Amino acid sequence: MNEVTAISRPRAGRPTREQAEARHEELLDRALDHFLDKGFEQATIEAIAADVGMTKRTVYARYADKASLFRAAVHRAILRYAISEERIHQCDVGDLAQTLTNLAMLRIDLVSSPQGLKLQRIIQTESYRFPDIFTDTYEIGAMPTIKFMARIFKRETAAGNLALDDPFGAANAFMSMVVTGPVRYILAASPLPPDELAKRVAFGVRLFLDGARPRQS
Repeated sequence: MNEVTAISRPRAGRPTREQAEARHEELLDRALDHFLDKGFEQATIEAIAADVGMTKRTVYARYADKASLFRAAVHRAILRYAISEERIHQCDVGDLAQTLTNLAMLRIDLVSSPQGLKLQRIIQTESYRFPDIFTDTYEIGAMPTIKFMARIFKRETAAGNLALDDPFGAANAFMSMVVTGPVRYILAASPLPPDELAKRVAFGVRLFLDGARPRQS
């Protein structure tokens, strides 16, 4: 009697760490899309898992609930689209007005990008429900630029070119005064034409510096 030898099929190996991380990033990307398209309430773990080719069990093994997945997706987006320290430092070109213009445009251009726009819209929509994502956006996204600007204001005040007793507060005021208006147009899907944007930013920079310079005695 011939002995029949069973032929076993090769088993699929476990994914590498890099593959597992890539799948996780895909999950967070798709989750962000679902939350943006449907809102937090209407988006479901089932639909997100199906979209990325995972089971609900796999998603729940990493995230206890939909809120945890939402926070992770938004937090990752904030980290990914935050401006690097190198790019911020490159804005300082020696001329104060041009440096401030560069910093303002850096923030405006970030929001204008497809991913930056997506992130801002989901934060606007859901920050009442998740105040922590608004805080993260400020601390991770805006704070490095504001701190850098505050250091410039402190330097220029010490040199006698400005008279600012609260450089950090002045940096926040500058962002509100020069950046917030154009960003609102972008978020309303009515971005300013490039020439109008440049004109508004230049006017805001001049107005700020006129108010920040030492008074003639």
